[in-house]
Amino acid sequence: MPETHTIAVVSKTTGQELANWPQTYGGNYAMALDNEKHRVFVVFRDPAKFVALAKDTGAVVAEADTCGDVDDLFLDAKRQRVYVSCGQGFIDVLDARDPGFVGLARIATVAGARTSLFVADEDRLFVAARAQAGQGAAIWVYRPVD
Repeated sequence: MPETHTIAVVSKTTGQELANWPQTYGGNYAMALDNEKHRVFVVFRDPAKFVALAKDTGAVVAEADTCGDVDDLFLDAKRQRVYVSCGQGFIDVLDARDPGFVGLARIATVAGARTSLFVADEDRLFVAARAQAGQGAAIWVYRPVD
């Protein structure tokens, strides 16, 4: 809940709120689950920050700086990497094996290209690039490498 700086934990079966985790940062738009390691990943906009939380308590497990104007966040379970797409014009790649989620790469895109989708079965990250400066809108396709 970006405006209240909280994360609501809701039952999948009943829709009832089970917990409410207050957050230090604002603008928590992108979230992903790491069910294998019992973590919740969140990226905030104010300031631009990646945070890993314990799935059962909401306690902060790790934090790392990230690109600004985040929109999407994905876990590549095969490679144990986190992909963060940002309107600032970058994709940040973080190492989910590292306790501090060290940055592995910052890949330049274009300003405003923040909406993305990682399709694990296709092993591709799709990023929507809006039309600008005489260029038409496009879907950019990235293939992770080992």
